Amino acid sequence: MTTDLPPALGGALTRYLDHLAVERGAARHTLDSYARDLRRYLHHLAEHGVWELAEVGERDVGAFLAALREGTPERPPLAASSAARALVAVRGLHRFALLEGITATDPAHRVKPPSLPLRLPKALPVNDVLRLLDVPGDDPRSLRSRALLELLYSTGARISEAVGLDLDDVDAAERTVRLAGKGGKQRLVPIGRPALAALDAYLVRARPTFAVRATPAVFVNPRGGRLSRQSAWQAVQRAAERAGLAGAVSPHTLRHSFATHLLEGGADVRVVQELLGHASVTTTQVYTLVTVNTLREVYATTHPRALG
Repeated sequence: MTTDLPPALGGALTRYLDHLAVERGAARHTLDSYARDLRRYLHHLAEHGVWELAEVGERDVGAFLAALREGTPERPPLAASSAARALVAVRGLHRFALLEGITATDPAHRVKPPSLPLRLPKALPVNDVLRLLDVPGDDPRSLRSRALLELLYSTGARISEAVGLDLDDVDAAERTVRLAGKGGKQRLVPIGRPALAALDAYLVRARPTFAVRATPAVFVNPRGGRLSRQSAWQAVQRAAERAGLAGAVSPHTLRHSFATHLLEGGADVRVVQELLGHASVTTTQVYTLVTVNTLREVYATTHPRALG
């Protein structure tokens, strides 16, 4: 609803959301998120006497960002990541307004988002990964779960890449799998013998019971369709619970563990970058901080002069 906004602001919001939906093909959840953030922004402007986008200055955008971070009696402060997301929506609106001739300038262009705290990926110790991969079970679901877990840890695949895997993407002879990453970019990654053995056991003994209709998918649900990301995530959680692992364990935990264990074993960060399918090595370098922290802990607890 935009009827509770000043007409000029409400009209600009409607035009921008229509643009996102029709010309940009934005997904429903994206539109909802943008609409929510932008309504909050436009209400903030109206409450401070700004009734048209042409009247907005850089200070107005900055004041909104500060209000998000500080909170109000009615609204708690937003985390840096949520405030940054809102600023993305605000920038998009002002960029659109400039291109459409609604405004003569873009006041949000130079407003910087709040710096995000560096979050180190969670990686399981090697022994915990082995416990997870060794969860017993010989029924079809257990065989499928083991194959999925082995694949995730052996290749560092994202969960979407794993469930998107087709039969002809697995080359057992070359011990490689072809993964389709973000933006449809494909990469070949090696896969270990234990993962191949788990995949073979699943494909021979379990998949035929699921594949009630023809499908190229490696991982199949009981109805014969491709296994969903949610079902794969639940399979990882169930395995973690059965293995007695404390804390949240997700498919991404195995991807983090894959990268961390490679770097701890001496792998070059650029090799790990290629294996993970990161566009920039900067993204991969966060894992080097994990290994440095591990080294620091070992040093502090073992070196005679570490605490001197």
